[in-house]
Amino acid sequence: MRQGDAFAPFRQPVFRAIWLATLISNFGAMIQSTGAAWMMTSLTGSPRMVALVQSSATLPIMLLALFAGAVADSYDRRRVMLVAQFVMLAASAALAVLTWLHAITPAVLLVCTLVVGCGTALHGPSWQASIRAQVPIEDLPAAVALNSINFNVARSVGPAVGGALMALFGATANFTLNACSYLGLIVVLLRWKPRFDHPPQREPLVAAIRSGIAAAYATPPVRCALLRGAVFGVTGAGLWALMPLVAHDLLHGTQADFGIILGAFGLGSIAGATGATRARRRFGTERVFAGGTLLYAAGSAGAALSPTLGWTVVAAALAGSAWVTVLSTINVTVQMAAPHAVIGRCLALYHMHAFGGLAVGSFLWGNVAERIGTQTAILLSAAGLFASLLLAIPLPLPGVISIESEEALA
Repeated sequence: MRQGDAFAPFRQPVFRAIWLATLISNFGAMIQSTGAAWMMTSLTGSPRMVALVQSSATLPIMLLALFAGAVADSYDRRRVMLVAQFVMLAASAALAVLTWLHAITPAVLLVCTLVVGCGTALHGPSWQASIRAQVPIEDLPAAVALNSINFNVARSVGPAVGGALMALFGATANFTLNACSYLGLIVVLLRWKPRFDHPPQREPLVAAIRSGIAAAYATPPVRCALLRGAVFGVTGAGLWALMPLVAHDLLHGTQADFGIILGAFGLGSIAGATGATRARRRFGTERVFAGGTLLYAAGSAGAALSPTLGWTVVAAALAGSAWVTVLSTINVTVQMAAPHAVIGRCLALYHMHAFGGLAVGSFLWGNVAERIGTQTAILLSAAGLFASLLLAIPLPLPGVISIESEEALA
């Protein structure tokens, strides 16, 4: 296996161990997410409250991203990740106990989801920035793609497992299993002794946040990627946030149907992740980003208009493939263009823009669905995605990304 191949990062033992432990953790997260989303549909019929489940998971990423990025650049990233894992473990365990005691309410569900989101926000920048300490620089794009595959392998199977668990044993099983899933990654992180090429430079957090923002927006590829990612998050959140209602309201389906739709989205995402790196090198980031946006809009519209579960599964798979193609393109652009000293803060800004856009968009499209219906809200979201392609004129993404240009940018 030569350097730069799609699976070359697996030659590094630490990357392989963290990847496998993260896969287990992602499975747990998807199982819990499925249980939480469906539980909200049973606790309340409000589309706004259902959409808030996604908002509560992603809003902390927007609000805490800069803080988390400054922490990633100023402190031991391994320890930061451990703190985040323990926070998520505690929140998931509390959710399992409260559900078992029949003390769960919409507000409690949202609060626990919010705390898990806070842990995710803290973990994300340190984890992304630590990839450079796990693999050689020439394998960095492949490592980013493999981490996308990791998440989407879990997303393809986890929701179906989550739906089956909830149908057989209730939501308590979902939340309990997720709490246990953090243990493997905690053990791996405790044993890892990383060596960073650029040790953290301690500076006051407020000053670190300011310098990170200034550096990110002073770097044209990073600036364009961040703004395009934010707009994609807002406009693309319609299907993402309202997918439970696609199964529940549009198809009049069950938990199992919801799990199947999410699984199709995840399987499509795996296909998108495996082909995204090659596509970017051949066609350039702008064309790949635009193509992914168009395909995601088509998948969203297809899911909204589909009369049967079968067609919805096809539309969800198409949307999933496009989803990971677009987000991985933004991620790789930021990874390769960001200055070393502020990589954690630049990646935090990526999370802030993309997932903050998702949080805002989830709230927006949830309110639209509340007023004029789920189907119309998703169709308007798809129209917004088409319109967002005009941003390629003032905010173009870089050209073709190759191993050589990636090394130069890094």
